[in-house]
Amino acid sequence: MSETDDAPRPNDARPPAAATLVRAPNPGPMTLDGTDSWVLRAPGARGSVVVDPGPTDAAHLRRLAEGGVELVLITHRHPDHTEAVDAFAELTGAPVRAVDPAWCRGAEPLVDGERIAAGGVELEVLATPGHTSDSACFALREPGRAAPIAVLTGDTVLGRGTTIIAHPDGALGPYLEALDRLRELGSRGEPVTVLPGHGPVLGDLAAICDAYLAHRAERLDQIRDALARLGDDASAEAVTDDVYGDVDAGVRFAAEASVRAQLAYLRGR
Repeated sequence: MSETDDAPRPNDARPPAAATLVRAPNPGPMTLDGTDSWVLRAPGARGSVVVDPGPTDAAHLRRLAEGGVELVLITHRHPDHTEAVDAFAELTGAPVRAVDPAWCRGAEPLVDGERIAAGGVELEVLATPGHTSDSACFALREPGRAAPIAVLTGDTVLGRGTTIIAHPDGALGPYLEALDRLRELGSRGEPVTVLPGHGPVLGDLAAICDAYLAHRAERLDQIRDALARLGDDASAEAVTDDVYGDVDAGVRFAAEASVRAQLAYLRGR
């Protein structure tokens, strides 16, 4: 879910051969061009791993199911990523795994650091709360490499714009820690490709995390300046007017949610 479209963008890139983007037909102010569903399958594999089936659109789900599905993974609970969970599980018979047990179907919740082998690929689960409390990323690994070849980032890192901190479920402190973790993961060798939940593929995970962290630091400075003008007890609405005065009305609620998260962070709540 995009909050704004003003963060810097490292270079665009192409996904690795084992990852196919199937974009859902749900474009909008918060979903950009639509939800990015990902199909992971190594050559010769008998089934695939589908990450985030997205909305309940019959044609979209049929495309995701082509060739058989071995496992479904969920990056976080928002409906543009999870609406089709039950329909897709029924269509494919594949188990569904997520951090939040509420979105699991026929399988156990995901555990931070576990390795998953399915679809002929190996994935590492990375708990990355912040956007939501249940947000996770998936590192696509190859034998012999210290760093993954790609990370599926859901809404933790987008291909365009910055992501909402969905306060009170999401929180800024954990989000900054998640960005630090992803930046470190992307700094172990060759650049790591970003396969986001919305927007285009990006070519350098460490660079985009640096950009996101710099953007968040700038926003926090703006919030501090607004509080100096408005008073320490200023409301989120007043601070949003001050800091995000030119934000599009269609994403105003998202900017306000992120302001609430930033105020909670600065006020130690």
